[in-house]
Amino acid sequence: MTEDATMVRINLQESDHGKRKNLMDEVLNALRDRLSLEGVSVLRGIAGLGAGGVIHASDMIHFDVDLPLIVEFCCAPKLAEAAIALLVELVPDGHVVSFPVTRHHRG
Repeated sequence: MTEDATMVRINLQESDHGKRKNLMDEVLNALRDRLSLEGVSVLRGIAGLGAGGVIHASDMIHFDVDLPLIVEFCCAPKLAEAAIALLVELVPDGHVVSFPVTRHHRG
């Protein structure tokens, strides 16, 4: 059995700040408190290219580490639309992406 869903991905940096606190925390709290979303994951990259092509990596050579964070979740398309509307007001412009996916269930 399958169902249509939407995958939403938010690209952040560890150093990103929201209005009052760490932006990742602000995003997670908003998704939980305003939309009652569950199953949201945060992935921390081991390296990435930041603004201006600056390489950020967690190794002994790079001391000012500002690693990439990916916040992602999968939900019904209508709930995803509501979440996206909320997220585009919180995070830097263009950092929210979404794409259609298929959820697979035991039949």
